[in-house]
Amino acid sequence: MKGRGKLFLAMVLALGAAATPVRMRAQLLEPGTQADVPNPLTDSTVDPGKMMLFKLEASFAKDVAERGGAGFASWFADDGVALGNGKQPLIGKVAIAQSATWSPQDYQLTWTPTDAKMSPADDMGYTWGHYEGHSKDANGNPIVTGGRYITVWRKQADGAWKVVLDAGADDVPAAGDCCKVPTTP
Repeated sequence: MKGRGKLFLAMVLALGAAATPVRMRAQLLEPGTQADVPNPLTDSTVDPGKMMLFKLEASFAKDVAERGGAGFASWFADDGVALGNGKQPLIGKVAIAQSATWSPQDYQLTWTPTDAKMSPADDMGYTWGHYEGHSKDANGNPIVTGGRYITVWRKQADGAWKVVLDAGADDVPAAGDCCKVPTTP
């Protein structure tokens, strides 16, 4: 095939792919269901940068599951910031490490990224998703907290990726849990 023929064929194929509905190009979940984890087969925006950010999140989460607060703090850049819901900002890796003192036996922090976006320069990116914290009160009763988070990642001079901002916001209270007036016996 001559040069023009190849170019024409490539254009026809590209236009045909662009005109194909997304639902025909990827396997979708059943209506009303949601994936437990991001799935590159159903995500039309997947790219190498997003996959790398998901991999960073998986390694970060594994380290936190194994080492607790020490694992959490170790992923932050020296100038990193942690914004906890209703808490003072923790500025700098040292402040974050001084605050993140929980053991994985006392508190289990888990999260799942919903989405990620890499910068055009491939040197910064962010992930966001849902987190859960599991612990026990003084009586041994389970406490579960959850909410949304965003983590901003930056590539360091040595090529390593570190967290420069991690922020969380608790889920909205369930109906009837908000704004209760205390009653006295």
